[in-house]
Amino acid sequence: MNLKSEILIIGGGIIGLAIAVDLKLRGASVSLLCRDFQQAASHAAAGMLAPHAEQLPTGAMLDLCLKSRWLYPEWVRKLEDLTGLNVGYVPCGIIAPVFEQPPSQPSENWLDKAAIAYYQPGLGGEVVGGWWYPEDGQVDNRLVMKALYEAAKSLGVNLLEGVTVHAIGQKQGKVTSVFTSMGELEAQTYVLASGSWASQLLPLPVHPVKGQMLSLRMPKEADQPLPLQRVLYGPQTYLVPRQDGRLIIGATTEAVNWTAGNTPQGVKTLLDRAIRLYPAIENWPIEELWWGFRPGTPDELPILGKGLCDNLVLATGHYRNGILLAPVSASLIADLILQQKSDPLLSHFSYDRFSAKPPARTMNANPPQPLQYASVNGSSPYPQLPETSSKEDHLVIAGRKFSSRLMTGTGKYPSIEAMQKSILGSGCEIVTVAVRRVQTKAPGHEGLAEAINWGKIWMLPNTAGCKTAEEAIRVARLGREMAKLLGQEDNNFIKLEVIPDAKYLLPDPIGTLQAAEQLVKEGFAVLPYINADPLLAKRLEEVGCATVMPLGSPIGSGQGIKNAANIAIIIEQSGIPVVVDAGIGTPSEAALAMEMGADALLINSAIALSQNPPQMAKAMGLAAQAGRLAYLAGRMPLKSYASASSPLTGTVS
Repeated sequence: MNLKSEILIIGGGIIGLAIAVDLKLRGASVSLLCRDFQQAASHAAAGMLAPHAEQLPTGAMLDLCLKSRWLYPEWVRKLEDLTGLNVGYVPCGIIAPVFEQPPSQPSENWLDKAAIAYYQPGLGGEVVGGWWYPEDGQVDNRLVMKALYEAAKSLGVNLLEGVTVHAIGQKQGKVTSVFTSMGELEAQTYVLASGSWASQLLPLPVHPVKGQMLSLRMPKEADQPLPLQRVLYGPQTYLVPRQDGRLIIGATTEAVNWTAGNTPQGVKTLLDRAIRLYPAIENWPIEELWWGFRPGTPDELPILGKGLCDNLVLATGHYRNGILLAPVSASLIADLILQQKSDPLLSHFSYDRFSAKPPARTMNANPPQPLQYASVNGSSPYPQLPETSSKEDHLVIAGRKFSSRLMTGTGKYPSIEAMQKSILGSGCEIVTVAVRRVQTKAPGHEGLAEAINWGKIWMLPNTAGCKTAEEAIRVARLGREMAKLLGQEDNNFIKLEVIPDAKYLLPDPIGTLQAAEQLVKEGFAVLPYINADPLLAKRLEEVGCATVMPLGSPIGSGQGIKNAANIAIIIEQSGIPVVVDAGIGTPSEAALAMEMGADALLINSAIALSQNPPQMAKAMGLAAQAGRLAYLAGRMPLKSYASASSPLTGTVS
């Protein structure tokens, strides 16, 4: 039997369904095989979106999870638009209480005992404090599964339920067909997304990890909020309150192969841990018990990317992060299949990492590197410092990582060629583009979209020229579509400018806040341009903006940083990147902003209006690097008296 399908997906869990929907939305012909949609591990999850609360180590897995969490609002909106179903997405933040001693040097998201009790009354007496992760959240995983199924069906995905896959036929490095309970099925490309069952079809190191869970019914008094509003992620347990009054408690981690069912010991373990965390639940009624099998791997990382055959793609082994990673898995796999575009992140999750031979060990695996010298014009050598960890000091905005901390613009240049050379010379990776000027082909913006390599430069559409919040929201939507048309399909960035003042070009704080609130709800990563107002900056952070961008002085004035005191307050209190935007005229001013602790700079006029824009762009790029290194190094303390730099002992007399 030939399905006449371009792509055949094996597995009907959240990963398989998400990939099917994404592929179908991009015009592919898709069939999906599933033995039992209700048996998928996705139904047995808690639905937490918690890359920070889980304290994932810095690296590719954290990057993948943060990218997926950033995609979630738009992904949810797409599902809800397709189906009319609410999936229970709540970016409510997560509290992670701890029982042990508090950290000796707590960071800004640490809550002491008094503060955590304010955030969530009723915690157990052993709780000494906890961490607050405002960007984490939750969805109702069962509602997500229902919405994905309905979306796939409405889009025309060929859903084949009750089908058991017995084997995957291969010949000369290609999958030729799959043998199933309904016969032999063929396609051009095959996707294995069968979770814990993947190793039954191919020799992959995926194994079932059983997790038991239960739900309680929270008490609800008339006109009173539910006792738990935020997720509690405690030691070895989590409590996830649903909007309908259910409280999900999970989960055990059991290496018991395929042993099914809830056990008295498992349920007791869950309840003991949960009552220790939040004692009031000991009197709440139990509503449901269930279990599921997570797809584990030896390193607890997913397997994503090209498979053992040319036309086979793997998307399995998501362990406890399947719900969180659904949007990014779908996007990366769809790019790989339809565009042959392999995101660099995928290289960290290839299946062949388990078969690679480890490097031979030596007595000294990391010998000290000698200091390298470079001659200058053939004369005396100067020491060249070894590379430092600053190479790993990335700018992260809305889960996306950048090496450069300088952003540039596209306006006011004497020519397109000067703009191109300046962008190259600056080393920037983000370029802001005025949506309206590109659409109207304003002078200096003709052919702009084609003049920049958007495969290497991340576009930051901006709402320049908008005088009201309503205008800015409309233009932001156009900007997102513009980015998609130029190949950046996951680009939700928008630089928000609401400027009714034609003389001084000062941003409207009220209109900016109103527009930011709406755009965040629509899934944008909002980068608002503002006056150096610490209160407004904090309010914008609270509504979910990805950065704040205070002006150094009026835009295009070249006056430098006239608001240093206020910008310093914004930097001190901000939990999101601070980008100093507008007014910088010289590299020394750029370096000063970075030395203050700014995370990045946006510079346009100072480069474009200089006598040699490419050369000035390079100078600004170097200044941003120097200022950042100086900030990380920490300046010497100020003194009110002189201090000799050479020792006074041992001198010749």
